[in-house]
Amino acid sequence: MSDDKNLKTPRLEINLHKIQENARILVENLAVKGISVTGITKASLGCPKIAKVLLSAGVNALGDSRIQNIMRMRNADITAPITLIRTPMMSQIEQVVEHATISFNTELDVINALSESAQKVGKNHGIILMLELGDLREGIMPEDIEGIVSKTLELPNIKFKGIGANLACRSGVVPDAKNMKELSDMANSLDAIFGFKMDIVSGGNSANLGWALKSLNIGRINNLCLGESFLLGLDPLTRKPIEGLYTSAFTLMAEVIESKIKPTKPWGKIGQSAFGKLPPIKEQGNISQILLAIGEQDTDPSGLTPPLGMEILGASSDHIIVKADKHSITIGNKISFKPNYAALLRAMTSPFIEKCFIS
Repeated sequence: MSDDKNLKTPRLEINLHKIQENARILVENLAVKGISVTGITKASLGCPKIAKVLLSAGVNALGDSRIQNIMRMRNADITAPITLIRTPMMSQIEQVVEHATISFNTELDVINALSESAQKVGKNHGIILMLELGDLREGIMPEDIEGIVSKTLELPNIKFKGIGANLACRSGVVPDAKNMKELSDMANSLDAIFGFKMDIVSGGNSANLGWALKSLNIGRINNLCLGESFLLGLDPLTRKPIEGLYTSAFTLMAEVIESKIKPTKPWGKIGQSAFGKLPPIKEQGNISQILLAIGEQDTDPSGLTPPLGMEILGASSDHIIVKADKHSITIGNKISFKPNYAALLRAMTSPFIEKCFIS
């Protein structure tokens, strides 16, 4: 808890040193395995300061799911290779060709459009074809990949860079020896069919770290796209800390705007809340309840860890309601929270939250 009146709230305090150290450690550990790292910037909204920290830590390229974020980094004079890690929208083809070095793709119509746009401006655009390995988000079915590779290779100004897969995002499918071997085997098969050795076989995201760092045989996997592990130091499969990494690079600060003794049980006829859900109510008698000037519009309250002695009771658009063990919390005090990935993502997106960088 802080009573500093000179700093704006709500604010997200971002420790660049801790992010850099997390990235450096993982990049070095994966390099021993022959795996390069693409640093993912989407959770930071393509923040140039964080992008530059990742590059200084040794990532060989950057990646983002939004072309607007990629453009933000380009406007900050970041010239490193950047991959658009979501299949391009047809309405943004020209921007993708202009600003992204490579894009992940699953649709031949999109690749054709990228080829036509690249020809018009005299540029080459790299393509990584994403393979469906069971998580049921993006991906070409394995039986269709050979035909799409063949047609991609025929397109002018398109450079086929390799294949990739993404797991644990929609359905929580765990990257393991079996599905990573399937990806490796597909790379070997395509190389044999078409007579080349593809540059990139991208195994996935931070959820792959447990497999990658412990596996004695990584096969053809030579790239991972890492974001959450750099930023939060956690394994996305378990949300447990990764040994040696910082888990405190981000702190969300919110200001107390009401502090009163109130009952825990509401009265009157009860209907739906503002967001159509009602938090479970524990009858605790009268408590010290504080209101914070931050809410669902700014972050994911369910993804915030409060300080010891405090409990989040609920939230609305503009408020988070907290029970405090102490009765001495005054108006204007600042309360610090540790955000998870969902809370961080929404907080970075909110224009109402000040971003404060700590070197």
